[in-house]
Amino acid sequence: MEMIQQDNSALIKRIESALDSVRPYLKADHGNVSLIEVTADKIAKVKFEGACSSCSMSAMTFKAGIEETILRMVPEIKAVETIDDLP
Repeated sequence: MEMIQQDNSALIKRIESALDSVRPYLKADHGNVSLIEVTADKIAKVKFEGACSSCSMSAMTFKAGIEETILRMVPEIKAVETIDDLP
């Protein structure tokens, strides 16, 4: 499941740090989020896990929590996208 590009390790660590700041809120509701990939054009792809994957509020959580936090803490990232299923 590890598709993350290793040549962006410093960038990935900063994104993970941003995600760590919102994870306690997700885990309180039995969910989580994983960083799946950072593309060459600086798009972070994340995947909701646990209760978050089927929650009706996940779109709001994504926009107001995850996307905003990553873009604020890691300004090099141009966009954040969610993915539903891995191929």
